[in-house]
Amino acid sequence: CVMCASACLRMSVVQGMSGSRFVAFAQQKGLCMTAAGAVVDGNVEGGKGALKDVRKRDVDGRVRSFEEIPHTGRNGWINLVKFWRENRFQQLHKHMEQTFNALGPIYRETVGTLSSVNILLPSDISELFKSEGLHPRRMTLQPWATHREIRNHRKGLFLKNGEEWRSDRLQLNKEVMLSEAMKRFLPLLDDVAKDFCRMLQGKVERDGRGKESKSTLTFDPSPDLFRFALEASCHVIYGERIGLFSSSPSLESQKFIWAVERMLTTTPPLLYIPPRLLVQVGASLWTQHATAWDHIFSHAEARIQKAYQRLTSSQGRGSVTKGQYNGVLGQLMEKGQLSLDLIKANITELMAGGVDTTAVPLQFALFELGRNPEVQDMVRQQVRTSWAQAGGDPRKALQGAPLLKATVKEVLRLYPVGITVQRYPVTDIVLQNYHIPAGTMVQACLYPMGRSTQVFEDPLRFDPGRWLGSRRGDGAGFRSLSFGFGARQCVGRRIAENEMQLLLMHILLNFRLSVPSSDDLKTNLTLILQPETPPKITFSQL
Repeated sequence: CVMCASACLRMSVVQGMSGSRFVAFAQQKGLCMTAAGAVVDGNVEGGKGALKDVRKRDVDGRVRSFEEIPHTGRNGWINLVKFWRENRFQQLHKHMEQTFNALGPIYRETVGTLSSVNILLPSDISELFKSEGLHPRRMTLQPWATHREIRNHRKGLFLKNGEEWRSDRLQLNKEVMLSEAMKRFLPLLDDVAKDFCRMLQGKVERDGRGKESKSTLTFDPSPDLFRFALEASCHVIYGERIGLFSSSPSLESQKFIWAVERMLTTTPPLLYIPPRLLVQVGASLWTQHATAWDHIFSHAEARIQKAYQRLTSSQGRGSVTKGQYNGVLGQLMEKGQLSLDLIKANITELMAGGVDTTAVPLQFALFELGRNPEVQDMVRQQVRTSWAQAGGDPRKALQGAPLLKATVKEVLRLYPVGITVQRYPVTDIVLQNYHIPAGTMVQACLYPMGRSTQVFEDPLRFDPGRWLGSRRGDGAGFRSLSFGFGARQCVGRRIAENEMQLLLMHILLNFRLSVPSSDDLKTNLTLILQPETPPKITFSQL
């Protein structure tokens, strides 16, 4: 989810550049960094073998200093200017991949005021998480925090740390992470997924070609997927449907989707200059960012007020039905463990993080299933059997289709929503034989890890089956981190995982998927990874 998405930008390398072309680029830019495995006088020490060889250096057993970690240049402001001038923000994930190829499995980088150590091997990531402490920290998105402070809004989980974070998190876990909570909201997600497929059936029959009840239609489903994600989020969080599958969805909801997209797009460039400075000079970028958040908050406020009135009215009439589920918001209000202001803050963050972060992976999933028909057929066969045996119970249906869950996992390996997971170790640690002081921001870089031959066999092949077997080895449990890890993993994880699986299940039960073009998708990064152009998908009725 977006709450797990990192925006720590680094010096970019032109997409597709590697090997000798990278060396030429380094010579042209005059890179000269004196650290093990760094670019020195235009030559890449270690080259493609760096990932294997770094651990074998320093046979004397000496732990290298922090300053010796390979880096991309010491002047963060020069790096930031290059990002702005050359619009490198959108290709950060490719830059990371190229930098690891050049410098080895660890490097450090400073962009503007932000510094980080970046790693990609699961064994190193395992060491990092061992030192995250009782109150794990990740990078604070300062533009978001500044907006809350200027508007006098309370901060939700994502912007908190320490005991205050832990206290709120324990309360929210009860409503969105535990198995009992899943039992309550799964039927709501299933209803929305079924309604979406009914809408899709009507669209294919109305606009498609072919015989009756066997029509085919090729189109870009991304606008419909955004509407699905918002409808599903509202149903689970607010306990109400908002009618986005009608022929004329509300303008208010369409504006909410626009506001979330604008907020995500404007966040990364604001991370490297103090937001208060931009506020003082009235920078246009800040105005756009703040306006987007204002609309997100006003949309959430209206829904929260409506839910609050509905709940208090039911209680006043004594008409609250035992066992009735009123959404995450209703549960939090009934229990009263969090103040109304804190409930508003956390519900707003859940809503802001629950649209693009499921709609976009669903685009990638439909594309990969469409261009891998054999995989699609295997998943469909398992889904059909499981659905028939589940008797309409969505939980049983998902439990009987592990390949479906593995499909979502494989999509997020290749296309992680957030491309890094950050932690600040509470004690000094050693990674790749380099000393990392406590309090240093260390990033596990998911996009390059997911496509590394050092971590995955044939990494560019779409193969959900790779997740079904038991795997042992150094850090094997840290190869899939799209929702984060441990106590600070994405709080909306269970909602997002089940939302995506249920929609894919119902689509596969009703349609065969194919794609007009099987060429690899070009991707851009806002705060999340997205296709440069949403792929068209062909839906053929079964």
